[in-house]
Amino acid sequence: LTIEQAAYPSLLREIYDPPPVLFASGDPMVLARPAVAIVGSRRASRLGIDTARSLATDLCASGLVIVSGLARGIDGAGHRGALAGNGATIAVLGSGCDVIYPSKHITLAQEITSCGLLLSEFPLRRRPAPWHFPRRNRIVSGLTIGTIVVEAALPSGSLISARAALEQGREGFAIPGPVNRSQSRGCHQLLREGATLVET
Repeated sequence: LTIEQAAYPSLLREIYDPPPVLFASGDPMVLARPAVAIVGSRRASRLGIDTARSLATDLCASGLVIVSGLARGIDGAGHRGALAGNGATIAVLGSGCDVIYPSKHITLAQEITSCGLLLSEFPLRRRPAPWHFPRRNRIVSGLTIGTIVVEAALPSGSLISARAALEQGREGFAIPGPVNRSQSRGCHQLLREGATLVET
């Protein structure tokens, strides 16, 4: 998809630096539907994974598409929750659409393409690189009306997504956690900065 095409996601076109070209695998029609991002720690707790999964299922039941980054932990749980709820989900990659990272999510990626979309600004065969992921995060938030952070330590790539959402004029949400867990500190920082607290 090029930025000049009508099928290019309209919300993404509004951000400061939209990618001029997007590569996609799956059903591009999901780009026209309202979406919410669910992001968080790769080293998520069982509670965090269960929360992300159930929240994604409930949001899909309300007609929303779930967007995340296909990473381990919260991202994967969000995608799986959407699939469990027979909803649609978009995975934004930090690599080409034919290079699934992490490799343990190859089957999940295949399931996503059956009722959702893999999306990337990187061309086919492009391997992941550390600097790709902050760029990916602006697309995750840019596709959505809001970003929900389920678990995040300090510092965290999930906080980049949440702050990008606010810079893009989108809603920022955070789920609080136990005060003695490092994975709660990023969410609590976002709440102090004005994110909306999410309980259900």
